[in-house]
Amino acid sequence: MNGVTPDPSDPIRDGDALSRLKLAQALDRAIYAIAWERAWPSFARLLTVIGLFLVVSWAGLWLALPFLARAVGLVIFAGIAIAALFPLLRFRWPSREEALSRLDRGSGIRHRPATTLTDTLTSQDPIAKALWQAQRERTLASLKRIRAGLPHPRLALHDPWALRALVMVMLVATFFAAGDERAMRLGAAFDWNGVLAPTNVRVDAWVTPPLYTGKPPIILSAANKEAAALPASGPLAVPAGSTLIVRSSGGNLDVVVSGGLKEVAPTEATPKGTNEKHFAITADGTAHVRAPSGQPQWAFAATPDRPPTIALAKDPERQARGGLQLSYKIEDDYGVTGAEAQIGLRSADSGKDGSKDDTKAAARPLFQPPQFPLVLPNARTRSGVGQTVKDLSEDPYAGADVTLTLTAKDEAGNEARSEPFNMRLPERLFTNSLSRALIEQRRILALDANKNSDVYAALDALMIAPELFTPDAGCYLGLRSLAAQLEAARTDDALRDVVASMWAFAVTIEDDGVAGSVNAALRSAQDALKRALERGASEDEIKVLTQKLREAMAGKVRDLARRAEQNPLGPRQPFPAEVQLILDKAIELRQKTQHATAEQLEELAQQQDALRQQLQAYRKSASNRAKAGNDGANQFTRDRKCGS
Repeated sequence: MNGVTPDPSDPIRDGDALSRLKLAQALDRAIYAIAWERAWPSFARLLTVIGLFLVVSWAGLWLALPFLARAVGLVIFAGIAIAALFPLLRFRWPSREEALSRLDRGSGIRHRPATTLTDTLTSQDPIAKALWQAQRERTLASLKRIRAGLPHPRLALHDPWALRALVMVMLVATFFAAGDERAMRLGAAFDWNGVLAPTNVRVDAWVTPPLYTGKPPIILSAANKEAAALPASGPLAVPAGSTLIVRSSGGNLDVVVSGGLKEVAPTEATPKGTNEKHFAITADGTAHVRAPSGQPQWAFAATPDRPPTIALAKDPERQARGGLQLSYKIEDDYGVTGAEAQIGLRSADSGKDGSKDDTKAAARPLFQPPQFPLVLPNARTRSGVGQTVKDLSEDPYAGADVTLTLTAKDEAGNEARSEPFNMRLPERLFTNSLSRALIEQRRILALDANKNSDVYAALDALMIAPELFTPDAGCYLGLRSLAAQLEAARTDDALRDVVASMWAFAVTIEDDGVAGSVNAALRSAQDALKRALERGASEDEIKVLTQKLREAMAGKVRDLARRAEQNPLGPRQPFPAEVQLILDKAIELRQKTQHATAEQLEELAQQQDALRQQLQAYRKSASNRAKAGNDGANQFTRDRKCGS
């Protein structure tokens, strides 16, 4: 039984179509398996060479070798790779007979079942045909057992020492060891730029720290490829935010950086005939000038800019006129550029001044808590104690329980906060009972607009029995006007106007109208001169402000004299002589403007407060004398006063 072997892929022409199709598929698989077994050992050797090349590259060997050694290494690896592929020149594609033979062996059945199915019968003898048909049926019954099997390239015969496994282990290890430098280390093997630079090329490199650090530039290299050696102790410590500048006088400039070094655009034009690159140092990293060759690799350790620290040196103090004096200690590694005091309302305060009903809405302040800058001991304070005096007596938060926090900021944008300090904000002291009541209601309204109805009820209560408590018609009409203004207020802006009106009315009552404007002018002149001295104003400006202060104090003297003449009760007290002492002090300050300090002005303000207290004591003593012996004068005094 032999003859022409039909092609199983030919169109199906008989009842054996399914069997022929399965046989054709098994035959294709056998051909591919044989081809893989013949080609894979050569490809495995090539992949092993490539893996070994990656191991050498990621291990950093090329970075340590000169250009000639790199070229020799590349030639060696290229030769090994070609040798690994050389056996492929003898590669032959498997024949059909070899595939059938593989199927016969893989089926495990004797008498070559795969080859039998491809045979044809040339005899026309009926007996031969019957035997032929019986054999085919038996072979078809065992067709399911015909398999091509998996490829067996037998790499152990080609690599008995299992070097491919060792290369795989080293490949994984160096992959993680190289980190972010994998591409840079691999590219170093193909670095051809080093030999192209002219012999007279000069390379300079230096590190410029940030301007606010006050540190000088650090020179890294000199001319003609002579690099300055780094300290033996390790990387060069530089402030974070420094700039590495590499300049070449000619040729190509190729700088490779890693870690926290990032290339940035130059801020100034590059000198003519040079190449220059700038790199920002934000964290630890390295830099290597690959072209021109011969330059070392620099390692940098970035020293971060620590945040500043600020804390109260002592508890805040109240000044004579209700000002707030803060003493604080500031420290920073490079210097603080700004500091600020932030005041926030304590949550417990709303429960003290307003209703205790927890079901009501949250407090709705009409004004933001006060914030003001702090005076620094120096322009860029690294360590020192500063002092700031701020008059918050007119602020709506004056007299409230608050939390004080100090903040400091340096040039790098780092910000520090002090420990919160709970305190009661200083306020102006009012001796008149009606003024004190108005100021208290003003604070309640300013800190919580939802309590406007409570404030209105308090104003209405102050107007009960005016003939007994507010005999002065002006005071009663002022209270009535405030109540009407509050009742008509429908917006926050309108409520803020009510707060301002309550303050103005309370001050008018306390200072008896005309005296209030005189005192306000005097305080304004004192504050203006004090601020000018603190900021170091010119001598001409100091002279002008001193003259204004003198005029304001002269107005105070005239007002005291006028009020003493209008008061018919007893002899006048010798206020003008004491006021003259204050004027003499102002003249002395004017003559010593170059040496005047804020403390001297504060002393002047304290003397003014003492003068005011003496005037109030005078009025009380006069009132007591009037009650004891002069009913007409007593009635005159009551008619001029609001409250007691």
